[in-house]
This record gives sequence, structure tokens and C-alpha cells, in this order.
Amino acid sequence: MRVVTPEQMRKIDKTAMERYGIPGAVLMENAGSGVAREVLKLPGGHSRVVMLAGRGNNGGDVMVAARHLVNSGVAVKVFLVGEYDSLIGDARTNADILKRMGVTIDSVTAAEGLGAVQRALEWGRVVVDGIFGTGLRGEVQDIALEVIRLVNAGDSAVVSVDIPSGVDGETGGICGDCISASVTVTFGYPKSGLLQYPGAAHVGRLVVEDISIPKSIAEEIGTNMFMLTREYVSRLIPGRRPEAHKGSCGRAAVIGGSEGMTGAVVLASLGCIKSGAGLLRAALPGGLNYVLENRLTEAVSVPLGEGTTLGMDDSTKYKLGRLLNWADAAALGPGMGVDADRVKVLEFVLNSARVPLVLDADALNCLALDITLLNRKEGPVVLTPHPGEMARLAGGDTDRIQRNRIWAAGGFAQKWDVVTVLKGANSVIADPEGNIYINTSGNPGMAAGGMGDVLTGIITAFAAQGLEPVKAACAAVYVHGRAADLMAENLGMYGLTASGLADYIPAALRETME
Repeated sequence: MRVVTPEQMRKIDKTAMERYGIPGAVLMENAGSGVAREVLKLPGGHSRVVMLAGRGNNGGDVMVAARHLVNSGVAVKVFLVGEYDSLIGDARTNADILKRMGVTIDSVTAAEGLGAVQRALEWGRVVVDGIFGTGLRGEVQDIALEVIRLVNAGDSAVVSVDIPSGVDGETGGICGDCISASVTVTFGYPKSGLLQYPGAAHVGRLVVEDISIPKSIAEEIGTNMFMLTREYVSRLIPGRRPEAHKGSCGRAAVIGGSEGMTGAVVLASLGCIKSGAGLLRAALPGGLNYVLENRLTEAVSVPLGEGTTLGMDDSTKYKLGRLLNWADAAALGPGMGVDADRVKVLEFVLNSARVPLVLDADALNCLALDITLLNRKEGPVVLTPHPGEMARLAGGDTDRIQRNRIWAAGGFAQKWDVVTVLKGANSVIADPEGNIYINTSGNPGMAAGGMGDVLTGIITAFAAQGLEPVKAACAAVYVHGRAADLMAENLGMYGLTASGLADYIPAALRETME
């Protein structure tokens, strides 16, 4: 499903009206009626509803919704946060219609009006929030801020119109304070701010309402963001032919490990095996090889040197070269460690791998010491940083990365010609062509060590099975999150483990592909 910025949505609306001749009043009617339908689905939505409108088009959507609810026999109380005369265009038209139907619209412009809002909120069962839309600029202040706080202090279900008031429609930032919605009904396409935290935490259940805008417009204006859904991912994952054998299902390599960190290689290898790779070879320091052989019987181990850290002697170069020539895809970094010797390992692998290469964990930390090593890569590269690693790679701070994750991932991917998977809640995948994919699976139970190692293995497995790097990353991120969702459904979110999640990958794959 396409995702748009608020500015792109404004262009889409304008094109629909000017080129296709769809009146703005029609778009508003479709939007408001969609909101009303969602209200009526909620407990209490058939009885008492408080409607909070702003002065823009969101306010007009609220007026339309109020009309439909009144016609359905619902008792409504309508408040306009602002002066009535500030309403213009289609919003004013729909407000005037509502008044002619005998519905009172109370303007709230000063503190004295807050008492009436408070009493209405105590009376109501559902609240409709249309105070601000996606065009909000700056901090929420004054009366609007007080109204938002009154709504959040109540216990009614809240339906937000297009976006919870106070959430930045592009970045998901909070503009001082915001409505915490139970349901958000957005129009045409999801807005990027609805899918990025912290704003995403206030969206509730997201409903995308079709308001009759021709689908071709979004393609014409060049929208390049997409929301990862089960339907999309199901088309990416390769099926199994009847004559398949282990040699035809992808040869994957995982390279990493150091003293105390062999578990990272094991977890990445588990993710790889559970995701359908036909053959796996795992390379780690020779002094730690016994750990892998005792823990993972399905992988062929490749001991590198005799110590407990990776170095670059002639024997290691020879073995790594053979391994990379054998593999259809490779991963480097889980538990590898960071120092000058490991930077040499990274450089050698980048220069030698002509197949898709996934860099994670300490490979990223080594890369941060000399980011120009990416200029020497021989094949396609996928990077999987968490926000802290992204900050080190991009030369910034973590807060800046988190304030606009789409911008951070997209800019880095294009600058360095790599696929970038910025991990975290609603992970962002960016490719060098400027396309952005936002994940929708996963849960807070994934906040546990080793989860990223498993993801690295899944990406590597899908790439080894022939998926293009960005498609391998998209499919892997979604399946990884979905496996965690299935695990949480059975066990709860506390105590989820990376190795346990790997065991749920086959079920997540089956569900997704069905």
C-alpha cells in the first residue's frame, strides 16, 4: 500500500479536483461519511457522540460525519475550536447545513468554554477528533491544547479524523501534545507520520478510507513510499518447486563471532536455516568453532584461524575467498568485535563478495570507523543498523535519526548506494533508487538481545534464494516481526527470546504465503 507525505496528499487532492473535476465537497462528503461508519462500529457510537472540529477541512469532515450520525439517530454535541466565521469553503457549507438541521455548534475560543466541553465529554460515549489535520505547523497551544488534554483525561473511545490532532503528519513527531486515538480514519493513503513513532503510538487502529480519488494520481506524482503488508510480502517470498533440492534453495554464509559472542553467529544461522536456505556455512574463529558445532547441527562450520578473534592471515583470506565464491548471499558482523583487524576483515569481504552481502552489528561498527569502505564494495550491500548504529554511520546523533527515520534511512541509502534497514518500531527499509518501505509487523516483546542477529539470517536466506536485496530485506523484516507477533500471541510479550522467535519463522512464512 502506498504511503504519502501531507504535501503529496495535497497534490493528489488538487489533481483530483482540477484535472478530474471531482469537487472538494465530494471528497469531504466521502471522508466524513467514512468517519461516521467507523463511529457506528464502536460501543456507544449509536448513542452519544462528542464532535470536536477545527477550522480547516478536518473540521468540515467532522460536520459531515455529524450529519450522518444525526440521520442515524445518534445524539451529538458539536464543538468548533475557533470562531464560527473562521470556517470557509466546503467546511463552512457543511457547518451551515448542520445548523439548518437544528444541530447546535458551540464555538470554544476562550477558557470559559472549556467547562461545556468537559461536561460534554462526561456525557459522551465516543469522541470524534478533527481539531487539527496533517497541515499542522508548530506547537499546539492555548485552547486547542486544553481541549486535547481534556479528551485524553477521559475514558471515551476516540476516533481521529485523518490524523490524531497534534501529530506531525510527515515525521510522526508530537507537536507539544496530541490526541491518543482509539481509531484513526485516514483518507486516500496512510500518511508517513501515522507510521513513525512517537506519533504512531497514538494512532490506535488505522483505517484507510477510500474517498474516490483515482489511483493513477499517486503514481503520476511519484510517490515512493509503501507500507509493508501481508499481501505485498506474500508475493515476494519464493515458492518451492516440486523438484527442489538443497542445492537449488540457496547457499548462504554467515561470518562473525568472537569470545563471548558466538551466540550471535548461532542466532543468525538459525534465522537463515528457518527461513528456507538450502545450505548454510557459518564461519567463525577457529578457537570457538566447537560452540557452533555443539549448538547447530544443520550448518557446516568454517573455522578461521586458531584463536578466538577474526584476523586476516593468508589461511583466513583463502577460506573466506572460497566461502564467498561458493555462497549465493553472505552476512558479516554478528558478534565479530571491533578493532583494526576486524576492519581488515570487513574490507576484504566488501572487496571479494560479488553476491548480496548483509552487514550487521560489529560489521557496522567497523564500517563507522571508515565509511568510505563502501566505495570499494563489489556487490550489492544491505545494512541493518539500529538507530545508534545509524547515527555512527551517518555522523549524527540518535535523537536526530529518530526524529525522521524515513529521511535518515532514505538519504543514507542513496548516498552510499546500499539498501538500508533502519531497525526499530516500524522498521524503515530504503533502497538506492529512493524507494521507502515501512514495516507494520512486530511488537515490544522484540526488545531483547539477539533479535537483530535472527533478522540478519532471514535477509541472507531470502537473498540466497534469489530475491533482490531490497525485496529480501522487506520480506525478512515483515516475517521477522510476524514471527514475533505469533510468539507473543502464544506466550505474551515478556520473556520473548531470539532463539524462540526463530522457531516461529516457519509458521510466519506459512501464514504469510497462504
